[in-house]
Amino acid sequence: MRNPTIAVVAFDGISPFHLSVPCLVFGADRTKLGLPRFDFRVCAAEQGPIHTDAGLSISVPHDLSALDEADIVIIPSWKDLEAPLAAPLNDALQRAHERGALIVGLCLGTFAIAAAGLLAGRKATTHWAYTDQLQALHPDIVLDPDVLYVDDGDIVTSAGVAAGLDCCLHIVRARHGAEAALRLARHVVLSPHRQGGQAQFIERPLAPTPAADRFTQALDKVRATLGEPHSLDSVAEAAGLTRRTFTRRFQKSTGTSFGDWLADQRVALAQRLLEQTDKSMDMVAFEAGFGSATSLRQHFAARLKTSPMQYRREFSRRAPPDRARYSTLL
Repeated sequence: MRNPTIAVVAFDGISPFHLSVPCLVFGADRTKLGLPRFDFRVCAAEQGPIHTDAGLSISVPHDLSALDEADIVIIPSWKDLEAPLAAPLNDALQRAHERGALIVGLCLGTFAIAAAGLLAGRKATTHWAYTDQLQALHPDIVLDPDVLYVDDGDIVTSAGVAAGLDCCLHIVRARHGAEAALRLARHVVLSPHRQGGQAQFIERPLAPTPAADRFTQALDKVRATLGEPHSLDSVAEAAGLTRRTFTRRFQKSTGTSFGDWLADQRVALAQRLLEQTDKSMDMVAFEAGFGSATSLRQHFAARLKTSPMQYRREFSRRAPPDRARYSTLL
């Protein structure tokens, strides 16, 4: 089985940080973390060294023909947002999409994908400061300006800067399982999972306080006891806050509601149990705090667009290699 091929499009004037995001997640050898060895290629339309906006020059080893063999094509940023795409890149993106490659736009990379005509009628996002400009240029996009990333099947787009890391981890999680993504996040010292629907702009306390410490401790206790009941009122009480104050602080600290956060934590635990154990669906549901296999199935369908049984078949360490998800593509 060939290694998954990932092509990242660089260009003259690119930010080194934006280029480094997919390099960090996919460019290094992660086989010890349970990930395949990716055939990782940085390519560009320009010939010769390209210049970055930080004054560095980069020698890019591949041209746009790399897109014709890639399983995943990543545009890590973009420039000249209102200019049409050069024909070679436009054609290469369209060919890659037509043959089934996953197309990923990180931050302003969404503009390039939209300019190639691949987002008409599709859901997408980009950096919050540029959403109005994207919508004005491409009014046929179903734009969500508030989220970290949008997975619309064969096209994934993200918000700016750090959200690109969340998006790449999401791709790892979706194709190689929650445990592999968790190990990778730990290795590069990233938050293990930020849900795509989480808000881009999150207010955070300026300085720690005893109340904030107690707030954090209450959430840590919830994460350690996901199989137990956790109501909003009980967790607010443990944090030493009123329900209203807790709700407001939680939203500012995480960008989501307590109920959605708790469901995401429980789904993530269920994913790991399905991958690593042979426990029954009822036991997995019980230990993850869903109460019943029916509830577990409902949450998997809503958040992962699959069933727990199918997830286990695709990602269990005990599953034969030829049954792994996307094994023929990735």
